[in-house]
Amino acid sequence: MDKYIQLKDFIKNHPDEIGKVVDFDPATDRLFKFDFTAANRELSPETIYDTDKFSVWVTGKLSAHHCRYGVGGYMEHRTLYARSELFNTGDEPRRLHLGIDIWADAGTPVYAPLSGHIHSFADNNHLGDYGPTIILKHNLDGLELYTLYGHLNRESLDGLNVGDFIPKGQMIGLFGTQQENGQWPPHLHFQLMFDMEGCYGDYPGVCRYSEKDKYLLNIPDPNLILQFPL
Repeated sequence: MDKYIQLKDFIKNHPDEIGKVVDFDPATDRLFKFDFTAANRELSPETIYDTDKFSVWVTGKLSAHHCRYGVGGYMEHRTLYARSELFNTGDEPRRLHLGIDIWADAGTPVYAPLSGHIHSFADNNHLGDYGPTIILKHNLDGLELYTLYGHLNRESLDGLNVGDFIPKGQMIGLFGTQQENGQWPPHLHFQLMFDMEGCYGDYPGVCRYSEKDKYLLNIPDPNLILQFPL
């Protein structure tokens, strides 16, 4: 059976086994949908390249729209990755975002939405990278699914062991500050993968646009789990 169909069937048939990733309450909280494509003329390269200014811009948008969280990014072709050489690969730079970003204050709690085990973790400490990252492995009625949590604080990695059981709803970390999260405004990069493809403590969160079809086979929409009203 197609893995996408298996995942959707599991979510449909086991709604009680799907938990939150952040403390979002659709009855009281609002989401601001960010646009980081070239169509967003308001966000200048000068702002993007200066993390302090970028953070002020993000916070200002959330405040102006009375939103607790900002969200967006799945399969979004972004211009902002030019700020880091990490994404300027060869003839074609990496610009296509593969997860969903959740923007909020540093220190925002992050929870495991599904029961599983720690697959791997690492501090990907480079400009523009994930910073502290945790990856969980889940077995959903025989379907293997991995969830990735990037841009955490460093304390989130303390005391972790590969193979540790993590129950649904357990807090696994906090949003990191820009000084520890890869030098980004505070946010969580949340991503799903069917296959880790040999990666450990890391998995691409941005790819070349020409690779979109390849990654779509392995990376379903994280909103299947988040269930945000987008």
